[in-house]
Amino acid sequence: MSSFKMGLLGRKLGMTQVFHEDGTALGCTALAIGPCVVTGQRTKEKHGYAAVQLGFEERNLRALRRPQAGYFKKAGIEKAPAVLREIRLDEKDAAGQYEVGKVLKAEEIFKMGDVVDVVGVTKGKGYQGVMKRHRMAGDSATHGTHEFFRHGGSIGCRLTPGRVHKGKRMSGLMGNVKNTSSDLVVVKILEDKGVVLVKGAVPGPANGLVLLKGSTKDVKKYIVPRPLKEAESKNPMKASKKGQTQK
Repeated sequence: MSSFKMGLLGRKLGMTQVFHEDGTALGCTALAIGPCVVTGQRTKEKHGYAAVQLGFEERNLRALRRPQAGYFKKAGIEKAPAVLREIRLDEKDAAGQYEVGKVLKAEEIFKMGDVVDVVGVTKGKGYQGVMKRHRMAGDSATHGTHEFFRHGGSIGCRLTPGRVHKGKRMSGLMGNVKNTSSDLVVVKILEDKGVVLVKGAVPGPANGLVLLKGSTKDVKKYIVPRPLKEAESKNPMKASKKGQTQK
């Protein structure tokens, strides 16, 4: 089975809870997915790979440049999308199912129980030190330590190799990077609102742009956690066991 799965663009709304029939609660993230319009196709003969280009939301026509306006006009798309993304697919799926101009909704692509991946951009934390960025312990806060409570320590390597190794954990910009939360489960789809509830947390802030697509690992997961039976006490010294009285 191919690892290329269809996906849709959307916005992260926030987190909520879903209660099951047995009373257990499940933490979920609400995603406003779609509708997305197919704005272009990529073929192996012309581009070297197969994919579909999706457009999401709308953009002011006055903000378009002439090449962009001509591209959408040639594709027959009246409302110019604000966000464009490509989704890699098999050649037969890209050419046969998703024609240019077709509008895709969440309920057409996903269903309850699907295992999905969510791609987003994490929250930016700015310039941070080594204790917050890499969870270093820091130095001891005693009388002999001066101005080095939160420092990262030595980074040098003397004469050999005479430089700092690549990947050295140091202070720097934290967050604001592309991140994928894999193997999440679609709990519920609200078709009238275009909202998809996904089990677990999703990278990015509220109203952040996300890409919801099928999992590349082809795994199966349960939405409802299995109830655990309460184990009975096997301590022979306990006098409060059922059917027994203290003599």
